[in-house]
Amino acid sequence: MAIPRPGGGATQVLDRSARTPGRRETESALALAERMPRLILESRRVSSTLAHGIHGRRRAGPGESFWQFRPFVAGEAAARIDWRRSARDDRLYVREREWEATHNIWFWIDRSASMGFSSHLAQGPKVERALVLGFALADALVEGGERTGLLGLTRATASRRIVETMAQALVADDKGQDDDAPPPATPGRFDEAVLISDFLSPPEAVKASVDRLAGRGTRGHLVMIVDPVEETFPFSGQAVLHDLESKLSLNVGDAGAWGEAYRVRIAAHRDRLAEIARTQGWTLTIHRTDRPASEAALRLLTLVAAARGTG
Repeated sequence: MAIPRPGGGATQVLDRSARTPGRRETESALALAERMPRLILESRRVSSTLAHGIHGRRRAGPGESFWQFRPFVAGEAAARIDWRRSARDDRLYVREREWEATHNIWFWIDRSASMGFSSHLAQGPKVERALVLGFALADALVEGGERTGLLGLTRATASRRIVETMAQALVADDKGQDDDAPPPATPGRFDEAVLISDFLSPPEAVKASVDRLAGRGTRGHLVMIVDPVEETFPFSGQAVLHDLESKLSLNVGDAGAWGEAYRVRIAAHRDRLAEIARTQGWTLTIHRTDRPASEAALRLLTLVAAARGTG
């Protein structure tokens, strides 16, 4: 069972007889190609429950000023077609608004080793919940007229096939499984970023990523995915902790006493993450994997709507 070690990855409580502690389960959880069809279906189910939570940003003001006509892209909703302009020649066109042309929402989904953990209390590995949540949000936001994409992997698009596009890009991105920080991508000014991770990296590494993105005018949201066991450390007696990132092990003689110190440290770690987000005007959402993904998705939609309303 993965136990966060703030400032240095995650650990796992293991059977002393395990030869390769935790690796088989972690590698299985992170081998996403065969899981993607199921995760896509799950994300579609979640996004369909958010229909009433999708924010309406089509309002009077600069964001609705006409920007340009652009060719219709296969996969977009037919309702976006401007039939009067399209009737002038043999192509279909979309009337693009200024708001749509200059604002995008970018996702980064952590797929590093610690995200492969799942305890008996969870509904699945953290990485699966992160993917379902990211896909569902992207799908719902596109339905609401937004452009979304993956930082460093795809362009921002309003295609109705955004979930499939994101899934294909992630499966093809082998390097991303080793990174526990967003890529050095450069979103545009006033874009938004949604970073989904367990954020068990040192707080200063998280701060560096947030400061870099915020320094370009990007607003954003941190979504911390947490296994229930990582909240409470409900162990006693002797235990062996295994770090899924560094593969180091630690023998703990009194897990109950160690757990008390752990809970203090994890609370301090989260307080620091909240401070990092607050300093840049970002938000922090903590989501447990024993709770429905729709809870976090609806909260994020509300936060995105609030950010748009003040933009």
